[in-house]
Amino acid sequence: MPVTIVTGSGGLIGSECVSRFIELGYDVIGLENDTRATLFGPQASTARVTDRLRARHPEFRSLEADIRDGQAVEDVFRRHGPEIGAVLHTAAQPSHDLSAAVPQVDFAINAAGTLNLLEATRQHAPDAPFVFTSTNKVYGDTPNRLPLIELATRFELAPDHRYHGGIDTSMSLDTSTHSPFGVSKAAADLMVQEYGRYYGMPTVCFRAGCLTGPNHAGVELHGFLSYLMRCVVTGTAYTVYGYGARQVRDNIHSADLVRAFEMFVGAPRSGAVYNIGGGRLSNCSMLEAIDLCQEISGQRLDWALEERARVGDHMWWISDLAEFQADYPGWRLEHDLRSTLTEIHDVNIERWMASA
Repeated sequence: MPVTIVTGSGGLIGSECVSRFIELGYDVIGLENDTRATLFGPQASTARVTDRLRARHPEFRSLEADIRDGQAVEDVFRRHGPEIGAVLHTAAQPSHDLSAAVPQVDFAINAAGTLNLLEATRQHAPDAPFVFTSTNKVYGDTPNRLPLIELATRFELAPDHRYHGGIDTSMSLDTSTHSPFGVSKAAADLMVQEYGRYYGMPTVCFRAGCLTGPNHAGVELHGFLSYLMRCVVTGTAYTVYGYGARQVRDNIHSADLVRAFEMFVGAPRSGAVYNIGGGRLSNCSMLEAIDLCQEISGQRLDWALEERARVGDHMWWISDLAEFQADYPGWRLEHDLRSTLTEIHDVNIERWMASA
């Protein structure tokens, strides 16, 4: 039975990876140290999800390991070596905003931690597909230069614009403002590509839009839809930063993203890069997300608009999925925005209300 290493195994994407790859017959080992609770507070802790995974999958092994600790990573990979059939790297400091306050922590986790994993994989399991959860923030604020049209509830591109169907990987990473988070993820992204191209390892960077799903422990600084829905149902005040609340995000359900991981592991390439997200099927502006959360919950959100936008924030992002679908035609999105938000609401409302 091949081993799959999942970093950040208690997080939104990591926990989805654990369950899915156990279903596929892999022996799954998770690396998780609940750094989320340290960075964002107890509401963001991954401990509850890790405990649930252990209860549901007794065969699952969750190791308390920090990817910044090169020796700890080396020990895990040396122990399992040629048994390793895939490495799914989902651990990260994920906040655009927090990265500016703790840039050294951010870079150590996102860039140096990724290098530790790549080198351990190269030394002990060079044929194992290495999947990296990258981000659209590697493009910085370049998308803001697009000729956006301001509509009643959102910014939009003209139907004849080359990126109307979504932004592809031809967009430049240079001459833009990223946030330290965007820079640390870009450094990791380029290193993952380099290990694919220079060393010939099977690697992929999935440059994702907003990641979402019912297992997201959303907090103010990270976890857009989860935190927004939580604020609606608990009566917590919410602040939107800039752009008249018309900024657009695409949102991909964790299960859809992990099925993309699964397809790559089944037919890997070297140095692959894809933009991935909700695309044209699952996207919304802040105004539209607020309206839909209110409709689903039957409650009103107490929210305010702060005119100052977040530095380096995107005014409009929709991912072009065509590049990945061309290489993996069996993949498609199975969750739209309404079904995803409804699931987030239904799975979490009882727990949220109990802790409100």
